[in-house]
Amino acid sequence: MVQKAKILLVDDRPENLLALEAILSALDQTLVRASSGEEALKALLTDDFAVILLDVQMPGMDGFETAAHIKRRERTRDIPIIFLTAINHGPHHTFRGYAAGAVDYISKPFDPWVLRAKVSVFVELYMKNCMLKEQAELLRLQLAGAGGAREPAGVLAELSARLAAVEEQAEALSKQLDDDSADASAVATAAHLERKLTGLRRALDALEPGAGGPPGAHPS
Repeated sequence: MVQKAKILLVDDRPENLLALEAILSALDQTLVRASSGEEALKALLTDDFAVILLDVQMPGMDGFETAAHIKRRERTRDIPIIFLTAINHGPHHTFRGYAAGAVDYISKPFDPWVLRAKVSVFVELYMKNCMLKEQAELLRLQLAGAGGAREPAGVLAELSARLAAVEEQAEALSKQLDDDSADASAVATAAHLERKLTGLRRALDALEPGAGGPPGAHPS
């Protein structure tokens, strides 16, 4: 079970990183610093992150180039990126950010509450996805050993209860996104999570006694 999500903060200015840490500390997640694009890419080689806050204007590899590298890697391509910029940009500059794979583009100085709220949405989605992966892996392992000491019916009941808890939390999050008029990217991610949950629920239902379940699930 994942206890805390990791959030990657990328900025070449230490004072900006310190400010981001102060704003996001209330989320009680693990904040990881990177002072360059190269350092960010190195961190992404070994750790999984819920979201990346990426400064656009950095010496050497800027935010756009860093994002392009992140999106080219299979391991990291789905991590949400929020661009932070102090540049007085026009529509073309903003479009370049979205084209590079950003889910949001925030100009400095930004409202701390708004930034914290946006990041919290992606942290929640990340946690729900982690829970879903854990339940899917548990299902795979339990079904692989269904001929062991535990009865398949008991395994399925336990998995169904665990999945129900994830479904309830995902439904609450989706309602919150609808109420808050959240970013379209966050809503789309939540919808993708719900589709995964639906698929796993159908798989479990198909294994229930009377629905073509595994050997031993039916009375003889």
